[in-house]
Amino acid sequence: MPLRYWLLIILLGAVWGCSFLFNAVLIREISPLWVAAGRVTIGAAICWAVFFATRKKLPTDLRLYPQFLVLGILNYAVPFALFPYAEQTVASSIVGVINGMTPMTTVIVSQMWAGGEKATWNKVAGVLVGFAGAIILALPSFGDGAAAQVVGLLAALAATCCYALTLNYARRFAKVEPYAVASSSLTGAALVSIPIAFVFSGVPVITLAETWAALFGISVFSTSFSFLLVYWLLPRVGATNLSLNTFITPISAILLGVLVLHERFELVHVLGIAVVFLGLVFIDGRLVRRLRRAPA
Repeated sequence: MPLRYWLLIILLGAVWGCSFLFNAVLIREISPLWVAAGRVTIGAAICWAVFFATRKKLPTDLRLYPQFLVLGILNYAVPFALFPYAEQTVASSIVGVINGMTPMTTVIVSQMWAGGEKATWNKVAGVLVGFAGAIILALPSFGDGAAAQVVGLLAALAATCCYALTLNYARRFAKVEPYAVASSSLTGAALVSIPIAFVFSGVPVITLAETWAALFGISVFSTSFSFLLVYWLLPRVGATNLSLNTFITPISAILLGVLVLHERFELVHVLGIAVVFLGLVFIDGRLVRRLRRAPA
């Protein structure tokens, strides 16, 4: 695979890692519901601009549009609200690591999904190791404010379950124009997120320039740019290579959380992250297969 594709995969993981920094800035002024609503609304507008600029065509099958709405709710509206909600009580770096467990929740959901990919021994081992890492990450939460932090961790884990569901659900769109899927599903997410945010959080008030900057960053880079890049890269590098961005996202979230937000990082967190990464190595399988072939 050309070097430029590897660099784009690294860039994708880094950009998604930035979203946890943006969330941490945004929740200082607006609610998690408005973080999600603003992100999907601006993201949808940019995706539509690219869609029409590239002269793509919308699908004529009207039965697809309710399915786009379901995809938008599960893949954008719900997890984009759950992650900033989690960051109200849990450090952004830790939430970023929990997000990196998406391949593990995907293995579980795929096992139960009709026609889903069945688990192999290394994937089962990866899931078990990964969740052991999550438990280690949660250990410091069992102290002052334990209940709130545990709820936050569970919210982040629930967001990864949403991603796992959509990775299986989205298979039905394999023959649909990818830009149409992204634009339509983000629009569906906006149509659901905006009224819910109004009802439960009222009218948002943004007074700080850094809040606007974070909203712009998370919408443009961590939403529109990243998902359009995914659809461009996928046919060129394949799903397996593209999934390697999962290793980059937590690293990006950790570095930004510590360097920019000055989040405290403990030795137990390092251990938990190492265990989660070990689980990802098992799920990816390539290194495991190479080690098994080495004696031969």
